[in-house]
Amino acid sequence: MDKHDRSYTNGEITVFWKPAKCIHATTCYRELIEVFNPRKRPRVNMQGAPTERIIEVVEKCPTQALSWQWNDPEKEKERQASAPARASEPEEKPVLIQIMRDGPIVVQGSFTLYDSDGKERKAYSFTSFCRCGHSNNMPFCDGNHRLKGFRSDK
Repeated sequence: MDKHDRSYTNGEITVFWKPAKCIHATTCYRELIEVFNPRKRPRVNMQGAPTERIIEVVEKCPTQALSWQWNDPEKEKERQASAPARASEPEEKPVLIQIMRDGPIVVQGSFTLYDSDGKERKAYSFTSFCRCGHSNNMPFCDGNHRLKGFRSDK
């Protein structure tokens, strides 16, 4: 666990935030500002919405920087038991590509990235590519689009 990682609870669930994975797509606070508010400290107010709504928004995080678990061990055990069923679905799903408003291109699905010389860089199942040109980790997004005020027409 990174020293910058955070966890927040409302008694029913715990939400985990991994800033190193966050590309500031703003999905969380656009969807649920009552819970996820970057202008407030702490940034996450777990009392701001019902648990089901928090889970719904956390599961929309495009980078999986946000995740959650039930605090009740039995409920979490049930949730984990259902995970293999999801994982056993056919691997050959289409690659999904999403252009984030004022942000990166998010790619989900099994794919391999090759460099300009045709050498395989890495196999991925999820990553975000920079489209603002300001990343310090090209071609990947590092969230600098937010600092530089990048705006897109889409």
